[in-house]
Amino acid sequence: MIALGCDHGGYELKQEVIAYLKENDIPFKDYGCDGLQSVDYPEYARKVANAIVSGECEKGILICGTGIGISIAANKVKGIRAALCTDCYMAELTRLHNDANILAMGGRVVGPGLAVKIVDTFLHTEFSNEERHMRRIEMIEE
Repeated sequence: MIALGCDHGGYELKQEVIAYLKENDIPFKDYGCDGLQSVDYPEYARKVANAIVSGECEKGILICGTGIGISIAANKVKGIRAALCTDCYMAELTRLHNDANILAMGGRVVGPGLAVKIVDTFLHTEFSNEERHMRRIEMIEE
């Protein structure tokens, strides 16, 4: 299950991500927001992060205007490794090397076509399990 969350700056791009998830029969839960009215992104970052650390969802996707604020907020939750990605290479490597469990994107930075490719890459790239990457993740968690 994929947890989704956004603020008003990411709402429209979240709708594109939802369409992709539905087309590909990927289960998801939408934690908001539900429109273009101004809201505070930390609220939605926390909801998605908590869904992941509780085990309710496996991975998450967060979107705000730039992706910066919402990724910072999500990373405050212990056990979360949120990565802001603006291309597929970043999405691939954050899964391979960092075992990132949340993808963050900017609704005002990444267009819908590229965003869907980034999501696809993030969701379909497995962690490499190499000892050096596992060691570094353990260091981050400490």
